[in-house]
Amino acid sequence: MRWIIFIGIYVLVDIYAFQAVRTITSSRWIYGLYWLFTILVLGNMIYQVSTSTSGMASGGLSYAFGFLLSLFAPKLLLIIAMFGEDIVRFFVGIFNKFISGEGSYHFPERRKFVSAVALGLAAVPFASLLYGIYRGKYQFRVLNYVLEYEDLPEAFDGYRITQISDVHSGSFNNKEKVAYGVDLINQQKSDLILFTGDLVNNKAEEMLPWKDLFGSLDAKDGVYSVLGNHDYGDYVQWPTKEEKVDNLDQLKSLQKEMGWKLLLNEHDTIQKGNDTIKIVGVENWGAGGFKKMGDLDKASAGLTEQDFKILLSHDPSYWAEKIKDDAKKFQLTLSGHTHGMQFGIEIPGLIKWSPVQYRYEQWAGIYEDLGRYINVNRGFGFLGYPGRVGIWPEVSVIELRKKAKTS
Repeated sequence: MRWIIFIGIYVLVDIYAFQAVRTITSSRWIYGLYWLFTILVLGNMIYQVSTSTSGMASGGLSYAFGFLLSLFAPKLLLIIAMFGEDIVRFFVGIFNKFISGEGSYHFPERRKFVSAVALGLAAVPFASLLYGIYRGKYQFRVLNYVLEYEDLPEAFDGYRITQISDVHSGSFNNKEKVAYGVDLINQQKSDLILFTGDLVNNKAEEMLPWKDLFGSLDAKDGVYSVLGNHDYGDYVQWPTKEEKVDNLDQLKSLQKEMGWKLLLNEHDTIQKGNDTIKIVGVENWGAGGFKKMGDLDKASAGLTEQDFKILLSHDPSYWAEKIKDDAKKFQLTLSGHTHGMQFGIEIPGLIKWSPVQYRYEQWAGIYEDLGRYINVNRGFGFLGYPGRVGIWPEVSVIELRKKAKTS
């Protein structure tokens, strides 16, 4: 039923958007190409939905969705512009009948200029979404932050952390470009690498082609990780419960084989001389319908407010729900999950916007509350829409500095 409703809406949008094409040309060849392209993209989406066993996250279905979105989103923008013109046309018709003295009501013809401008505007998201699929998804960038703490142990002044998140290995299709991203992580030569969940889309086997590559991540104090909501295999059908459990066990084993230390509601200690910091990792906890396996109290058992703690929590909603107000004072939380929706506009110092901000208050970058910080990484990989526009794949580098105490 949902697909019947969607197809109905898609067809209505297409018919309405087609009016702009008819206004600026009478070429039957262009009409034919318009509808042929529309039918092929929609048909491919229906075919992929009916045959896919891996869900929206992976393979042909992901790209079918990406091309459908690239075609559909611009048409929505197009009909908004056309609807505005139709409102004007409606009132012009009213004016002609009751005020101008014509005595008849008729819609004025569409203006070619308006349709041409609307099509030009629609071309922008169309080209952007296609660019996001072709290049944007591997346009890795390094974001550097410096955070100061009065209670940072002296030995860790200048300590560098690289954070990555949301690899979603089942979506990758270019080993050379992914290898470039991994090399970029190692080039930062941080003391510690932290991964904040969603290694796969659904199944542990997705990581097998990338195991050696991500196993090459190297930092003096190692690589730590936590699980994200997609790592539990909740978004595909499993023949038996045992197979689902076995899949999660395989994913845990893979991380161990890669040399990563997976934290499952537990913590570890990094020591430099007589000073220590604690690396705390919770399982996924997400607001709404997301899996709630995270247990902050269990993960931090035995720790005190005086310990300097770096917490890994895949979903940033746990920070707002519990972490930032916890009496044990978690100085720094690292999260991911939002991907910045893989779409938005970011111009440093001017604008930072994505539709995902209406769902998550902390959705990308550094946030602070009462001296407690969270960094929400925009993600290394991609999911669903197989691309990125404006919100590029990210490697976060955070340098911890000792702040002089104020008197």
